[in-house]
Amino acid sequence: MDFITWTAASGALLLVMSLSYGWISRSVVPLFGLYLLVGIVLGPWVLGLVNIDIVKYSTIIAHVSEVAMAASLFMTGLKIRMPFKSAGWKMGVLLAGPAMLLTVGAIAVAAHYLLGMGWPISLAFAAIIAPTDPVLASLIAINDARDDDSLRLSLSTEAGLNDGTALPLLALALMLSHSGGNLTTAELTHWFTVEVVWALVAGVIIGFLLGYAVGLIATHFRYSQREFAPSDFIALSLISLSYAIALSLGASGFLAAFAAGIGLRSAELRVQRHFPDEDVQEHGAALPAETMVNPHQRHAFDETTRVKSMGLVIGDALSFGDTVERLFAAALIIILGITLAQHWQPDGLLMAALLFIVIRPLAVYAVTWGTSTVRHQRLAICWLGIRGIGSLNYIAYAWTHGMRGDEANYMMDCALTLVVASVIVHGISVNPLMALRRRKMQ
Repeated sequence: MDFITWTAASGALLLVMSLSYGWISRSVVPLFGLYLLVGIVLGPWVLGLVNIDIVKYSTIIAHVSEVAMAASLFMTGLKIRMPFKSAGWKMGVLLAGPAMLLTVGAIAVAAHYLLGMGWPISLAFAAIIAPTDPVLASLIAINDARDDDSLRLSLSTEAGLNDGTALPLLALALMLSHSGGNLTTAELTHWFTVEVVWALVAGVIIGFLLGYAVGLIATHFRYSQREFAPSDFIALSLISLSYAIALSLGASGFLAAFAAGIGLRSAELRVQRHFPDEDVQEHGAALPAETMVNPHQRHAFDETTRVKSMGLVIGDALSFGDTVERLFAAALIIILGITLAQHWQPDGLLMAALLFIVIRPLAVYAVTWGTSTVRHQRLAICWLGIRGIGSLNYIAYAWTHGMRGDEANYMMDCALTLVVASVIVHGISVNPLMALRRRKMQ
């Protein structure tokens, strides 16, 4: 197929998906499952129209998935408008911290003893498949800044924070692999101080301060200049700058992107506090600023306020980020379907069943024991934890950083198979599970 044919095929696919979204949203198969099916049909297993090896093109996949994850993490942070002391934040920290460590440890042990992987490869496998994906988690994440559902908030904060746990563990696995399993005290100290402490703390600070400062500056300029032009590039600049600056300083780019979204939202809350607008109040509480402006009628504004200026900034950021997130997610899931023919490994299904049914539920239930979270919500969190584009990025990261060989290839095949299983199983079960939860809460 030449470029013109591919362009037409892509346009037709996007048109069909857009026009049939209402039917798709009510169907058993989720949207991402359909994209996966499209990739399988196009790939070697069915039509054989395209053949993409995700490992061979690991550098490209790494960069594309980085963009998708950074945009998604920024969007997730921007939608969270709950105070840090809320139950959802506390649960997210438990899931991304202790529960993640328990999950990684259990997966590594299972991979070593059940699949025969060496300890460094087992740890890499565990770090790759343990995190809840920030992109595909949009199926269960908070919808917008007014969404105060504690379950959605818990999963959103988990997806935003768990890269801070998983990526350092993947880095440790790479160090163990390159050293033959023997690390000196100095190497372990360097890993802990740089890859863990510095990467986490600096990433959060860099992203938050950048998002906060840019939000206030952009609002001031728009208000003082009475400027209503689209501000999509503000979101793009925040995603790019937070990620690039953090990486250049050895910090976590993904945490920085997430924190940048939180910082921009915090700037909106500051503007709301210092310049209250009676038009954006409901029952005495300030509504999200973006809900009170219509970005499509921006030139019809006869007057503006600082809150409405902030609303335009955040509204444009949400619109831009959502488009980027969905576009890159669709492309990467289609590629996953195409490459599955070359990396299908049934052992990955065994690990999928173990992770979904045993390891994650036990880890989540253990760390949430004694919390105020109701039982049915804890059970929902135990099950929900979709794997996806984040795992693809970690696979590409491991390959480009020298994790090669037959055992590494076997591990990556198992990981890709597990991701496909998660896209299908979790995607199909999300709507029935959330419907059951709504009935429980009535």
